[in-house]
Amino acid sequence: MLTKLKARVQQLLMSEASAAHKIGLTPNKISIAGFILSVLAAWAYATAKISPIYLLVAVVLLLLSGFCDTLDGVLARTFNLSSTFGGFLDSILDRYADGFVYAGIFFSGLCNNWLVMAALLGSLLVSYSRARAEAVGIKMESVGIAERAERMIILCIASLAAIYWTNALTIGIILIAVLSNLTVLQRGLHVYKKLKNRERITRP
Repeated sequence: MLTKLKARVQQLLMSEASAAHKIGLTPNKISIAGFILSVLAAWAYATAKISPIYLLVAVVLLLLSGFCDTLDGVLARTFNLSSTFGGFLDSILDRYADGFVYAGIFFSGLCNNWLVMAALLGSLLVSYSRARAEAVGIKMESVGIAERAERMIILCIASLAAIYWTNALTIGIILIAVLSNLTVLQRGLHVYKKLKNRERITRP
């Protein structure tokens, strides 16, 4: 849903990408930095029951991680630093980052663990469904209502609200669980239709 906005944000990050290039940063280094920030965000979530201020820390770290996740792509495209391995590494680190963040929420005790698991599974399957579809030549970008950017925004808003009302995080997790699994369904239907059309065209 936010693909067009993402393209606009990427244009705005050109100067940051140039600065990163000048000091010798590479897309892979930025991807790793984003992953580390996600792990720190997971730690902040896991300790949030000690003090609600850790939820604010988690949100700041998540946003910085998202910044890195966007910047690495801009840097790669702008300075022709894209590589097959770089794309693979970025995708793998994103999945690990998601896993760590939801694990942090899981261990925080602030939300029902079954709901957290549902949100995590939905999030991972959104990415997996895209990978499987693109493996057979079906473009999946912008297909579905809850890609990674949307899920991150929901989680950040819910986390900020949870500083004042703890149940807000549960509501956010439920929303992510429902929308991510709905996105998987949308993508499944999209692939089905595309493959049916492909068979119709190639059928003698």
